[in-house]
Amino acid sequence: MQIHLKTFAQLSGLCILGTLLLSCGGGGSSTSPPPPANNGGTTPAPDPTPDFSDIDSAFQTFIDESAVFDGISYVIVDAEETLHSATFGDHTADTVVLLASTSKVPAVMTLLALEEDGDSTFDMEQPIGEVLPFAGVYGDRTPTQLVSNTSGIPGLRQLALYGPHLCQFSFDTSVTFEGCGEVLLGVPLPDSHDAGSIFDYGGSQWQLAGVTAAISANATWNQLVDQYLGIPCELEVFTFGNMWEDLTRWDGTADSLRGQSNPNIEGGAITNLADYAKLLQVHLNGGLCGETRVLSDTALDEMRVDRGGVVEKNPAPYGMGWWISTDNPGVYDDPGAFGSISFIDIKRGFAGYVAIDDYTRRDADAPVRLVRQEIIPLLQAAFDAAAD
Repeated sequence: MQIHLKTFAQLSGLCILGTLLLSCGGGGSSTSPPPPANNGGTTPAPDPTPDFSDIDSAFQTFIDESAVFDGISYVIVDAEETLHSATFGDHTADTVVLLASTSKVPAVMTLLALEEDGDSTFDMEQPIGEVLPFAGVYGDRTPTQLVSNTSGIPGLRQLALYGPHLCQFSFDTSVTFEGCGEVLLGVPLPDSHDAGSIFDYGGSQWQLAGVTAAISANATWNQLVDQYLGIPCELEVFTFGNMWEDLTRWDGTADSLRGQSNPNIEGGAITNLADYAKLLQVHLNGGLCGETRVLSDTALDEMRVDRGGVVEKNPAPYGMGWWISTDNPGVYDDPGAFGSISFIDIKRGFAGYVAIDDYTRRDADAPVRLVRQEIIPLLQAAFDAAAD
């Protein structure tokens, strides 16, 4: 079995239309005649919509020059609407992809929505050993620590030593979600640390957060995802499964997704452009999906608080689900091992998602580098130009 994870980055381009106003004097008149009538006598305002042509060109060039990727697609939203989407190569607007770690932001959204449910007892700051019906060495860790990668439980860098912890990457129906959680809690891994002492990305800690939430709510993980994201946001295909054991079983259709009874929390989701666009809008419009509140502003802010960068060992700027850009303040992203990536620019009020469906992981960092180094700056320039 091979397991992988990683990734990320972003966009831009734009132009504004101007209007000429003409005035004439003559005939000894002390007043100038009004400007010529235009569209019923009104003067059109400059178009505030960014020009995405430079971004489209950058993606097209990437596909034209790639010997690995046959398709890429992206969508850009603001708080109110989808501003732009485009597909390149063999992608269509309906292409469904395996997200890998770009699943992390929606996973955290689900946890926080459960916590904010008035009928729920789930608490992101409560030690998981107080919730889970089985004992184990990691019972003092909290969900906040688990999904900020600061729990001290070894992350994916120690994957070769995971042993029985590999149950979280199996779609074998004999492996139950809760049963795997009992193994993860009770079997100590080499090089474990005290909670809050180290940043260690991914792995068992994320699965334990999902198992704790499901047991707390007496529900399956996907029931929680559907209740707090799928139904209010009217998502079409978004759900969690577990394809890591054998990626050859995935054919690009939701029906081929396996492992939904033991979904991988940190990297098992699938989506299309429209679904992820709706999830991103929640982060821009105060936590709403349409007229339905999914999260509070407080919860959204908590996702962006740096927890990974303030630990003593191996610090890295990370919130809960979001990597934090120190070079580009206000930008947060969530890249995945296959090359997909989502991102938000809080200062400018836009967000985007880029889809990749090559699962060989050959040069999988390339789409993430493209987004971070070229696409996001292009997008920022486009939005800045539109705002002038």
